Amino acid sequence: MKVLIAGCGYVGTELGLRLSEEGHQVWGLKRRPEGLPEGIEPVAADLLSTDLVDRLPDVDHVVYAAAADGGTREAYRAIYVDGVRNLLDALSSPEREPIRRFIFVSSTGVYGDSGGEWVDEETPAEAESFRGTEVRAGEEAALGGPFPASVLRLGGIYGPGRTRLLQMVREGRVRCPGDGPIWSNRIHRDDAARALQHLLNLSEPAPIYVGVDDEPTPLCQVYREVARMLGAPEPVVDPDQSRDRSNKRCSNRLLRESGFSFTYPSFREGYGAMVAAGD
Repeated sequence: MKVLIAGCGYVGTELGLRLSEEGHQVWGLKRRPEGLPEGIEPVAADLLSTDLVDRLPDVDHVVYAAAADGGTREAYRAIYVDGVRNLLDALSSPEREPIRRFIFVSSTGVYGDSGGEWVDEETPAEAESFRGTEVRAGEEAALGGPFPASVLRLGGIYGPGRTRLLQMVREGRVRCPGDGPIWSNRIHRDDAARALQHLLNLSEPAPIYVGVDDEPTPLCQVYREVARMLGAPEPVVDPDQSRDRSNKRCSNRLLRESGFSFTYPSFREGYGAMVAAGD
């Protein structure tokens, strides 16, 4: 397998290392790829550039894992829609071999507020914010492109090096939302990378998968259990924290049924490992 990871960042780098360890050839595309680890060949390129076709290696699988440079609609559309289309056009060059699989790394943010109810791959993706609608447009560009494609909708990604929540709990700066449970949906970085690796190896993947761990959990419960892990004070309740939050429970049933299993099936194992490692 010859794999291009377009947007080789936090999850993409972990994926690249795992694929390299399996013996696959891996390229990581970034504007500044100098820091990529051994095992991932750097490709210095801009996904929006007109000369992208000249910079691409000869590959047969692509994982699009790029992230927006900023929080504006324009930044989201540029990377999640225009970048996808530009890369697909470049990969469609007549002198290139067809791509066997194109995977678009998406987000559970494509769903709207479901009032705490369960959502899965069959739930309409009807986000209220431009962040969700632009990512959804990127999904459509990938699925409607010239190559066999799949989408992995990841929940909130955490893991080594992403210690903001742990630090806020230590310092007593997190606040539990009031007025009923506000559900959170997470996935550890290693499991996100492993899920992408799994989809690359499936013979007939579905078009869309939801990538979250086994246990959607109310935010208050997450904060309180992490506080206990750290020996920190229990967070206080602040009803204002429940405003403007999407509230849903994401199901990973289809990913599980495809044969995938989690190293960190809930936040307890994931944050527990981080705390044990001194993060």
